[in-house]
Amino acid sequence: MKNENKVLACVDQSRFAEYVADYAAWAAQRMGAPLEFLHVIDRDPGAGSGEDYSGAIGINAQENLLTHLSSHDEARSKAMREKGRIFLNSMRERAIAAGAASVDVRQRRGKLEETLTEQESSVHLFVLGRRGEAAEITQRNLGRNIERVVRALKKPILAVTEAFREPRRVMIAFDGSAVTRRGVETVAGSPLFRGLPVHLLMSGKESADAVKQLEWARTTLEAAGFDAPISLISGDAESAIAKTVRDQGIDVLIMGAYAHSPLRSMLFGSKTSDLLRSAAIPTLLLR
Repeated sequence: MKNENKVLACVDQSRFAEYVADYAAWAAQRMGAPLEFLHVIDRDPGAGSGEDYSGAIGINAQENLLTHLSSHDEARSKAMREKGRIFLNSMRERAIAAGAASVDVRQRRGKLEETLTEQESSVHLFVLGRRGEAAEITQRNLGRNIERVVRALKKPILAVTEAFREPRRVMIAFDGSAVTRRGVETVAGSPLFRGLPVHLLMSGKESADAVKQLEWARTTLEAAGFDAPISLISGDAESAIAKTVRDQGIDVLIMGAYAHSPLRSMLFGSKTSDLLRSAAIPTLLLR
């Protein structure tokens, strides 16, 4: 599928894949875009067979062992590909049942962020889960791949949480930065949220500049036909967002992501990761 405006849903074989499929199908329908499911098989999954070869000695033992291991790896790889093919077909059927008109599937072997970067030029929107296969075991509330993937990409990413609920109310966490201003313009020009109210939230101290920035955002959205109420709430962004999501019944949060370098995030923490952990709703991440 070569369409430059496709929705690309990145899925793994966990229960969270169904949530990704449902939101991706919804987005593709809203945008009138083709949908593609991508399943990436890690080159080095790090899972051995558990067999003990320490006693493999004797004439031609090394050559025989290498042959055996090669055959074992080939059989395992083939089984993984077949399992992935069946899984992708089930995702495709689910999306078609949900109303997606054009659905394709793709399976690749490699590293997740590298594969997504290679596909980015033909993608309008990425959809992925905040949790994946590893979370089934670790119970992590934020998947280990999410920050690396978001930092590697420039296109918008819809990071979804639990079971699908059709979005009815949307909120932009607006701070007046170039990223969130582009986000306002993107929402105004896209059919994804057309017809839905888009709440604009700014946190911090009230100032003439903050009010001016909010008014620009509201005017931009209203000119595109959106109902765009505004709020300026004092305090930190995480608390303000959580309160507004709860009080206003927000279904999707839109915000800028990972503005600082990975080193700075390692030293001082990442506000984006904190917000993703605390927000229990799908989040559209802008870079």
